[in-house]
Amino acid sequence: MPHDTTLIGTIVAGLGVAFLMAALAQRLRISPIAGYLLAGILVGPFTPGFVADTGLAMQLAEIGVILLMFGVGLHFSLKDLLSVRKIAVPGAIAQIAVAWALGIMLGLWLGWSVAGSAVFGLALSVASTVVLLRALQARDMIETEKGRIAVGWLIVEDLVMVLALVLLPAMFGDRGDEGNSTGLLQSAAIVLFKVVGFVAFMFVVARRILPWVLHWVAHTGSRELFRLAVLAIALGVAFGAAVIFDVSFALGAFFAGMILGETQLSRRAAEETLPLRDAFAVLFFVSVGMLFDPHVLLEQPGPVLATVAIIVVGKSLAAFALVRAFGHTTQTALTVSVSLAQIGEFSFILAGLGVGLAVLPETGRDLILAGALLSILVNPILFTLVVKRVRSDAPPEPAAAGDAEMSAPRNAGVVLIGYGRVGSHIGALICGRGDGLTVIEDQKDMAAAARASGATVIVGNATKESVLRQAGLETASTLLIAIPEGVEAGAIVRRARRINPKLVIVARAHSDDEVDDLVRRGADYVVMAERETAARMAERAMRVRA
Repeated sequence: MPHDTTLIGTIVAGLGVAFLMAALAQRLRISPIAGYLLAGILVGPFTPGFVADTGLAMQLAEIGVILLMFGVGLHFSLKDLLSVRKIAVPGAIAQIAVAWALGIMLGLWLGWSVAGSAVFGLALSVASTVVLLRALQARDMIETEKGRIAVGWLIVEDLVMVLALVLLPAMFGDRGDEGNSTGLLQSAAIVLFKVVGFVAFMFVVARRILPWVLHWVAHTGSRELFRLAVLAIALGVAFGAAVIFDVSFALGAFFAGMILGETQLSRRAAEETLPLRDAFAVLFFVSVGMLFDPHVLLEQPGPVLATVAIIVVGKSLAAFALVRAFGHTTQTALTVSVSLAQIGEFSFILAGLGVGLAVLPETGRDLILAGALLSILVNPILFTLVVKRVRSDAPPEPAAAGDAEMSAPRNAGVVLIGYGRVGSHIGALICGRGDGLTVIEDQKDMAAAARASGATVIVGNATKESVLRQAGLETASTLLIAIPEGVEAGAIVRRARRINPKLVIVARAHSDDEVDDLVRRGADYVVMAERETAARMAERAMRVRA
């Protein structure tokens, strides 16, 4: 392939084959992640046919990690982070220690050095940012207590890995396994200084500048400029954090999103980055598949199974025991433990560094990649099993402040989906008359506003049948769909009509095609904003002339 088309070829091959494999996975009713991983194997260097550029794929995947963490930060306030510090900090450190010890024992059993075994164990101890967040977002758990603990736990793991990435070269770069205690202490002090400096900079300087910049851009009225500003902030802060402060891209992006999440523009910023987040997240899974050599499964089945067991069983049991020890429910412990039962991007970086320093044998890197791929493949299955058990075998756990997804609706007569500009006016009219109203909303700020107006709030994605049923749609009389997205509204109408054939469904649309589609799917009434606006304006004009 010519050099000047390598990037294009990598993107086209990655997304194209990922689409085909994800469609096949959808047909077989398995997680699309399995399709993305298989796509990576097909375009990787270990299978015949087209071979994409692995280095470029990993860089593109890193952009996905940045955008994903930025999006999480938009919905994760400093208050949320501090609320889970008492379990996230000691829990993550203890869980890392357990997985580290298990990895060391496996490495020594395979005949590696202590240093190599230590690097191997460390690589098995940290979960993948992308996998964990995609699992939580797919089940609307980011805003729950379980989700906050998992994300806080992940951040602590990332900080520990940042420290490890800086200390490993200082320990083994010049003198091999002997290390240098003075240099090690100096390196640790420098890392701590940089991390503190980064956090201080973000909360003292960036906390004032970034929201001001975004508000100024919003006032220009240019959607294109606003989108560009959001992407520039997310990528720029992440890159600056890595270059200047030596922290990870993901951590820098998370703090940038958390700061902007305190502004009124956080919802719009999240919407503008969503398409890119999804596309680059796919490339992340494809890049993982490209690194995997299937021959390792045949050549070293025993070590591969032992590695996967440490990741999926050892880490999960340790996390479960720790969460329960801190007094949380079994449901929370199960969710947190299974969300951490996989490894990803930091593990690859550690493996590459260990091999580069001649500390970790190449066999260790192969086992880490095999463990990552297999754990990522099995994680959605485990997550689904755990969620089903939580819902069927246990009573609902008390919702934390702001977690309305566990509350039962008081009056399901009228269900409103979306509490944005249109939905908030509808809610004010209905609640103002004293009528019961149940609102489904997936944004924290909008959900809080709906709750303040007197409505019962279900926090979740209304395109999911389980969320619609939770809102009491089986016994409701009317469903009002106030979201502006026509595709999602069509899916909601179809599922709602299947749940309750007698339901009266009123939706909004922005074009004649959307009106026709919504009616075809089962909507009783569709309000087209432009048509209603035109009618009102013409009516006012005729009144003035009369």
